[in-house]
Amino acid sequence: MTTVQPKLIIHGGASSLDDKGGLQAVRTSLHSIVTEVYNLLLSGATAVEAVTRGCALLEDEPRFNAGTGSVVQSDGQVRMSASLMDGDRQRLSGVINVSRVKNPIELARFLQDEDDRILSEIGAADLARERQIPVYDPLTDFRIREWMEEREGNFQKKMARLFADPEARRGTIGVVALDNRGHIAAGTSTGGKGLERIGRVSDSAMPAGNYANHRAGVSCTGVGEDIIDECLAAKIVIRVTDGFSLKDAVEKSMKEASEKQRDFGMISLDSDGNIAWGKTAEILLAAYHTGDRIGDTLEWHGEGVGLTGSC
Repeated sequence: MTTVQPKLIIHGGASSLDDKGGLQAVRTSLHSIVTEVYNLLLSGATAVEAVTRGCALLEDEPRFNAGTGSVVQSDGQVRMSASLMDGDRQRLSGVINVSRVKNPIELARFLQDEDDRILSEIGAADLARERQIPVYDPLTDFRIREWMEEREGNFQKKMARLFADPEARRGTIGVVALDNRGHIAAGTSTGGKGLERIGRVSDSAMPAGNYANHRAGVSCTGVGEDIIDECLAAKIVIRVTDGFSLKDAVEKSMKEASEKQRDFGMISLDSDGNIAWGKTAEILLAAYHTGDRIGDTLEWHGEGVGLTGSC
């Protein structure tokens, strides 16, 4: 069997560095996770295994808005969503608004082989009990204080709707991987946008925000409603499948989004090993491994698209 050079890109959202401990803290965290997950790929792990592990590590990092450290909804509760897409089988699985679990991506991974592959709040909770997953509270002291500050102001600030506000505490996480078999997978996990109406569904468990097939994979972050309206992840993957280069697919999609004043970021790679990312937001917290080196987007202030490889 012909093997290919694995490639990897991850993100921790599209929000301010300041509330996450600053540039160096975020860089250290992202580079550490990229290193661990890339070593898994080098050892022969599948793209699905690598993406699941990468998402779990990002969920466990409190500075990002997924798993531990997720933002709080309007009623003071944490509800998380996650999805996993196996590009080889072109199969999406996920959970929506699940509570009291440590790693929503693990539930999404289990659902890959089930007949019913996307479960909402009650179904996801039942699945966690069936799997005997320990009850876990992802709420952190920082998120409690954050919510209390909003409550004291009678939620007038509505920080979660002000995506460009540097005080916004968000950071949907995602991973896209190409394994040595040439297979692609993508995973995305989030605590939501914060202070949202109960029952609101994000893009993270939809093809709009997380999609992959045999040619490309994409994970998105930012204002979920904007990502859904653009059907961003699926659009980019479909364009690559239809013959666009990854560079052209991302550039065209981001140009369309900018014209409509959308607010988000995305990461992607293709089966040729090209890596690309884009944003209309102010910043994208992403890191990648080309096989030769680790890089990141933390000090990338350009607009539109960033690239590695020929694309």
